[in-house]
Amino acid sequence: MIVLNHVGKIYPRATHPVTALKGVSLKIAKGSFTLLMGPSGCGKSTLLNLVGGLDLPTSGEIFFDGQCTRDFEDNEWTALRRRDIGMIFQFFNLLPMLSAQENVALPLLLRGDDTKEARQKAQEALDRVGLGHRLDHWPCALSGGEMQRVAIARADAISPKLLLADEPTGNLDSKTGEEILKLLASRMQTSGLTLLMATHSAAAASFADQIIHMKDAEIDRVERLR
Repeated sequence: MIVLNHVGKIYPRATHPVTALKGVSLKIAKGSFTLLMGPSGCGKSTLLNLVGGLDLPTSGEIFFDGQCTRDFEDNEWTALRRRDIGMIFQFFNLLPMLSAQENVALPLLLRGDDTKEARQKAQEALDRVGLGHRLDHWPCALSGGEMQRVAIARADAISPKLLLADEPTGNLDSKTGEEILKLLASRMQTSGLTLLMATHSAAAASFADQIIHMKDAEIDRVERLR
């Protein structure tokens, strides 16, 4: 379970500070699919970055499976991400000089898996997203939907407990976007991982357990769907 207690984020600026998140308290149940929805600039991506340790809160506490992350050092966040947190982004973030299989294997190698094991897990992850036949293709040879599938495989290959997705369909057409949503929902159900997604996609609501509606850097309301 992920728990946020009065989490806030303020960015200092030369003229005046910018409040990106205002005292957010939230519980995300293990194995659930939670959407963060709201207008651009409402705090969705900031919240994701704080949960994933890519940024640090100005105030409040975040708990990951009962462990408070407030005093984590950089190396502790890095270890947690490599072990338990997968991340998917709108613009895929694939390395252009690596093949699909090499992109997926990279986080496994960084956490210490041996090369043979990492390549095997990468192949299995790409098989799960329907790209087992594209192992040796460069990102430039893949469509947008295929690149996002590689990004999903990369996040999934580490067998994470938590998957964070920031506008994963925002750079795709509606049909491909729906296919990606179905893939994420299916993978969540079969693996039992927890999925937290920031999105503008109304289509994503049909897959989610709850929607956190955000406005002006805080939670406006919570809509429970299941």
